[in-house]
Amino acid sequence: MAGRIRVSYSPNADFSDAIATDWVEVNAGSDFSHQFALKGLRPATRYKYLVWTQTLVEGAFHAPLAGYFETAPSPDATRDLTFCMMTCQGYPDRGHPDGHPIYPSMLAIKPKFVVYAGDNVYYDNDPPSADSVELARYHWQRMFSLPRIRDMLLAAGCYFTKDDHDTLANDTWPGAKEGSLTFAKGQDIYRQQVPLGGPCFRTFRWGKDLQIWLTDGRDFRSPNKMPDGPDKSIWGREQKAWFKKTVKESDATWKLLLSPTPIVGPDRKGKNDNHANEGFQTEGDELRKWMQANVPENFFVLCGDRHWQYYSIHPETKVREFSVGPASNEHASGSPGFDKTYHQYHRVKGGFLAVSLKRDGGRSEIRFEHRDVDGRIVNEVKFERAV
Repeated sequence: MAGRIRVSYSPNADFSDAIATDWVEVNAGSDFSHQFALKGLRPATRYKYLVWTQTLVEGAFHAPLAGYFETAPSPDATRDLTFCMMTCQGYPDRGHPDGHPIYPSMLAIKPKFVVYAGDNVYYDNDPPSADSVELARYHWQRMFSLPRIRDMLLAAGCYFTKDDHDTLANDTWPGAKEGSLTFAKGQDIYRQQVPLGGPCFRTFRWGKDLQIWLTDGRDFRSPNKMPDGPDKSIWGREQKAWFKKTVKESDATWKLLLSPTPIVGPDRKGKNDNHANEGFQTEGDELRKWMQANVPENFFVLCGDRHWQYYSIHPETKVREFSVGPASNEHASGSPGFDKTYHQYHRVKGGFLAVSLKRDGGRSEIRFEHRDVDGRIVNEVKFERAV
């Protein structure tokens, strides 16, 4: 069984001057998915797109799927904007049959884009446990066919990062295996399911005031059980060198690291999987000290993975980190409790993080809002810089 797919897109409400891709055949080998590289896009422009599909066996065309996205402004342009970041969405504990309540809450504030910060599905925690390619794909099909998630994806552009549960299993690393599902196959499936395109670590500029960095914490990591030391890494040499170089070169007013796992923490006892843990303390200390030395004023870490919300400041390096929290209240758990040496804010509930930028005369403001699943602001932190 096979089909065909194409995309057409236009910046005009009447869909005039639309650009269309070629038809591409899709089949079960790619889970009937395809990624198009759209050409001729203008900066700071809202586009409407139509996805056209045809079943080759029957020859029938289906009604097109309509959606919207907005492109980033050019690096020398100033624009006010809001984006949202979420993480850790389980299926059984999503909180509503149609999908997690955070989705209509995010839609209501009209974000320019949404960031998925890993654990987009849970191969190992949510039944059926994915020990084959077919079951792994089922997890994506089941989750991303939920009406509320579809509505969100059709309303705004998205950036994706992955973590352990949507690669293979809890705290996984290269070479691992679950049944017939290998780590390498998990990597391939992820690239089929999300709009990644190029490298899994990448950076994007959103006008003069914002640049974001998305990192990968699975593909290049050392085994968790390896003794800590200078050769043990989560990011790997290439990604770490790229991060330091591009962050240092950037002249953006605000710089944000969107990480699937914590850099600051604190984390709970017994964890040995991220830069806030003793198992990767050498590299964690290296990164935090580098941030302290090179971007002490205008840099923030936004992280996924943890099932509680917090705003922390590292007691030694003063690196600041916002944990966005899980996608539902039902998924919230596991916090070590409030730690006065780190926490400026701490809440064991679900929700998301909204980040807003605003220009006012000669000053730029960035605002971080922890929101609950219904979109209510439960914590707000603002920073300003002269520009």
